[in-house]
Amino acid sequence: MPLVSMKEMLEKGKENGYAVGQFNINNLEYVQAILQAAEEEKSPVILGVSEGAGKYMGGFNVVVAMVKSLMESYGTTVPVAIHLDHGSSFQKCAEAIHAGFTSVMIDGSHSSIEENIAVTGKVVELAQIHGVSVEAEVGTVGGEEDGVIGGIKYADLEECQRLVKEAEIDCLAPALGSVHGEYQGEPNLGFKEMEEILNAVNVPLVLHGGTGIPTKDIQKAISLGTAKINVNTENQLAQTRAVRKTLEEKPNLYDPRKYLGPGTEAIKETVKGKMREFGSSNQA
Repeated sequence: MPLVSMKEMLEKGKENGYAVGQFNINNLEYVQAILQAAEEEKSPVILGVSEGAGKYMGGFNVVVAMVKSLMESYGTTVPVAIHLDHGSSFQKCAEAIHAGFTSVMIDGSHSSIEENIAVTGKVVELAQIHGVSVEAEVGTVGGEEDGVIGGIKYADLEECQRLVKEAEIDCLAPALGSVHGEYQGEPNLGFKEMEEILNAVNVPLVLHGGTGIPTKDIQKAISLGTAKINVNTENQLAQTRAVRKTLEEKPNLYDPRKYLGPGTEAIKETVKGKMREFGSSNQA
């Protein structure tokens, strides 16, 4: 199956009360694990690529070639999108689009709403020519992940309305108390604000910082129009635990396939669990 944009899969999720997971890829093993999990669960899936991870893997063109090759080898039948996570500029979004990404996020949340709308609108204009979906953010997601740093700043309702209407984005990430990385204490999401934003914008919402959020809160967010949930840290933690355990048990191992294999399996099982939790299993 060819790569697809996020637009249809998120609209379907919003209509039918489930969310599609964005699972960030960091190397070959992540792509293998996530594609295998998606196929086994019969779930649509979004492969998130941060600018830092894209650079680490050799550039956006390498990422697209790797994903397409694996999908061909595996005979992937479920919908898969490659999505630029937290694109920092129009230029980076354009690079991703021209490399074959099927979705991009332009993160103008640190600028004024006027600047955010202007750069987002420019990205949307290019993306629409190529059939690529666009996500944008209002407010600031807390914590740090792959160089993306922010203190929590709740999304403003009027700014959300303006960004959706004036820039014509496909989905909106309103910052409502979630954080990148691990939570210090219990997450405290703004569900009242989420409901107000959903009623005001009527596009699928996106929840960043999906690691560590209790299932009841995930389900509540989905019921309030959240159709995309981002997960990265949880997979990284699961992989690292498995690799450490393997090397502790067999300290003389040096073949990377032998110690990375269990890590890949741990990512796969984590992703499958998330797909079931988000309700996207058997929705492909």
